Amino acid sequence: MKILVVDDERDIKTLFEQRFRREIRENTVEFVFKFSGEEALVFLNDHAQEQEAILILSDINMPGMSGLELLEHIKQKYHKPPPVVMMITAYGDGENFRIAQELGADDFLTKPVDFKLLKEKLKI
Repeated sequence: MKILVVDDERDIKTLFEQRFRREIRENTVEFVFKFSGEEALVFLNDHAQEQEAILILSDINMPGMSGLELLEHIKQKYHKPPPVVMMITAYGDGENFRIAQELGADDFLTKPVDFKLLKEKLKI
């Protein structure tokens, strides 16, 4: 499973690599990290022809393009196969949840990420 993690906090890369060490070693998951919505869109555009079903975990609150704006671009452009998008935020407020749902988010996680729950959702 290829997972694109989009978050402006660069230490998230180390955290995911630690928490998924076994799954990475066993090639169960492959992570790609981008640190802005703009970087994520460039990555997705560059890999659009690969037709890979990927999971996208995106922070909502980022400078520049927010995770909600990224979500809107993804859901409008990528249909075959449609990526699964989980939004991650430090704010568990209802407004971000409502907007994310309206824009087509497949799931919603709050920081700090509960990695046990995330692995259950990913079925790994």
